[in-house]
Amino acid sequence: MKTIVIDDLPGFLIGQEQDLTAMTGCTVMICSSGAVCGVDVRGGSPGTRDTDALNPVNNRSSVHAVLFSGGSSFGMDAAGGVMRYLEQRKIGRDVGVTVVPNVCAAILFDLNCGDHKVRPDERMGYEACENAFSGQKWMSGNYGAGTGATLGTAAGKMTAMKGGIGSCALVHDKLFVGAVVAVNCVGDVVDSRSGKIIAGARKADNSGFLNSELYTVETYLNKADFYSGNTLLACIMTNAALTKAQATKLASLGQNGIARCIRPAHTMYDGDTVFTMCTGDVPATLDAVGVLASLSVERAILDAVNSAQSFCHYKSASNLCFCCEE
Repeated sequence: MKTIVIDDLPGFLIGQEQDLTAMTGCTVMICSSGAVCGVDVRGGSPGTRDTDALNPVNNRSSVHAVLFSGGSSFGMDAAGGVMRYLEQRKIGRDVGVTVVPNVCAAILFDLNCGDHKVRPDERMGYEACENAFSGQKWMSGNYGAGTGATLGTAAGKMTAMKGGIGSCALVHDKLFVGAVVAVNCVGDVVDSRSGKIIAGARKADNSGFLNSELYTVETYLNKADFYSGNTLLACIMTNAALTKAQATKLASLGQNGIARCIRPAHTMYDGDTVFTMCTGDVPATLDAVGVLASLSVERAILDAVNSAQSFCHYKSASNLCFCCEE
């Protein structure tokens, strides 16, 4: 097993567009020939588009793009730009008079970071597609859907930190598995190798990490919603030949990567959503693909956090002035 750059994942194009002043953006993963797709939603506050069609009992056979967008529910407008761009390139389901691209999407809440009046729109979704087809190189951190992402919001936004978008792609022999993850979670991010928090809610005096799991338990009587508006989004891409049901199961296996390093994960204030896109070129067992998928999700989360840059009071992991605590 070796690591490659996400740009070298066969069968997929990835494009990003962002507004670095308003601090919002979107990221699109495209499979022009169509990919078998699955989804698994475990957060309590999801925002998604066209995911019911991915249920294995339904008719949808393939998906041409998955979009991640900031802007909360307003950001769904960016999907219209993806639809328009793909239709112009005749990528989609042929219905005779035109083609209809199958585009799924999920949004995250970034309105507290930057200018809340500016959100990803149809133009931004279109430009993200243009960037994908023009050969834009992948960038982790404050780009695309991770531009305005934050994390560690359990004690409020003033002690939260900067999140971002990250990627990881793994290959074993002919089997490729990669993940793109936008990290915008309530919880802390833990390096599973050391067991230490590397980003998360900070103590009020900035002397260390608060430990969001302990804080959540200690404040169990407080039912006020101080930190609604988060979500971690992941898209697993592979050349494995999987059925629609297996692709759905793969999405649930990908959630293991989230559980390994986000604490607490899948809270009622997150919308944690994992998509899978499978081109079907290489026979492989679901368990083998699942191992690579969970690893790629975990490593993409760490890449996002380590690549993020500070914005306003949202400090990044690279700009912390105290050591990580157990």
